[in-house]
Amino acid sequence: MTIELGTNIRALRLRDGRTQEEVAASLGVSPQAVSRWEKSVCYPDMELVPSIANYFGVSIDELFGYDNERKKRIDELADRINRMNRENNGEDVNMDECVSLAREALIEFPGNETLTAALASVLYNAGYVRRGWHSVEGPGGFSLPDTERHRTYPEWQEAVRLYERVLPSLTGGEIRERAVLELSDLYAGLGEHEKAMSLADSAPGLHAAKPLLRIAAMDGEEAEAARGEALIETVRVSAELIESIVLTDRNLDPGTAAELLENAVSMLGLICTDGFFGRLSGFAACLEMLRSYYLWLDEDGEGAFLALDRALEYAGASDSLPDCGTDSYTAPLLRHVRLNLPSGSVRLVPTLPDDWPWWSVPEYSRVKAELEADPRWADWVRRCGEFV
Repeated sequence: MTIELGTNIRALRLRDGRTQEEVAASLGVSPQAVSRWEKSVCYPDMELVPSIANYFGVSIDELFGYDNERKKRIDELADRINRMNRENNGEDVNMDECVSLAREALIEFPGNETLTAALASVLYNAGYVRRGWHSVEGPGGFSLPDTERHRTYPEWQEAVRLYERVLPSLTGGEIRERAVLELSDLYAGLGEHEKAMSLADSAPGLHAAKPLLRIAAMDGEEAEAARGEALIETVRVSAELIESIVLTDRNLDPGTAAELLENAVSMLGLICTDGFFGRLSGFAACLEMLRSYYLWLDEDGEGAFLALDRALEYAGASDSLPDCGTDSYTAPLLRHVRLNLPSGSVRLVPTLPDDWPWWSVPEYSRVKAELEADPRWADWVRRCGEFV
């Protein structure tokens, strides 16, 4: 790497409107010495470097021109960590390696906010992958997190400490958004309701949410695209709320639960009127898998397997999206929205039978055993394996 110390000293001096004589007087050297530094004839003594950086109000890395290289390296590490983390989508693919990479990155860049948040997110995911989310039945028949069990998860305990440490320094953007969402979920799972409420109260209201604010920041076709993005996010969150109510309110009979989940999928169809769900396809597949569980409990075996067929269809559509780059929605409401696709996306179809019913449910083992004993299950598994 080329050391551009002299060039940077000159740029900083001119930035601040100072003469070589003024710099020299402040540092206790001759003006000729400053001139030689700026011409790269020689470099200042190393013991002077901290004083020079302090004089110009920059870090030593910035003074040497290393800051861009440092940021590039941090961004590369964070991107690699996050890509690996996404690969552990409900299944331990490389969790140990991912945790090790995140820890090694923080050894290389101690205290860095981006990498600290990345490690916290990896540990959050590791708790789910290695130990799972567990529920117990509370008063009134409502599902509650098994906080006693969750508090034994070392991954979640460490993730909370890391997120609490780094969150005050995260001023905004995708990293802070992920930190708030995951920390809220951790607080809920650990029974830290007051902390969760405090975090919620510090967040902006619905109308101040990023997707809606982006509409006001744009005009023309870009504003229409922002409206479409906001619509997708609003419908997705609404469908997630239906799914959450179904899972937690165990007073609902299975037939009603299945109907509500069908309504949640139908909500996605209200905006994706041409049947192309884009990045919502994977979520629709998960909803259909859960719906099959409740249909089976409702003694509707045919409906349960039709729901599994729909799950395979939606998961196949998700897996058929390009691995990276962009695509476009085609439904009238969303036709201005560009579909940005991250690299390293996890394929859903191959693991559908193992992931069923996607969320934790009370009678999972019994229902799974009964489904597997039905000949239609083997046929569905075969079609999952043959999907290309």
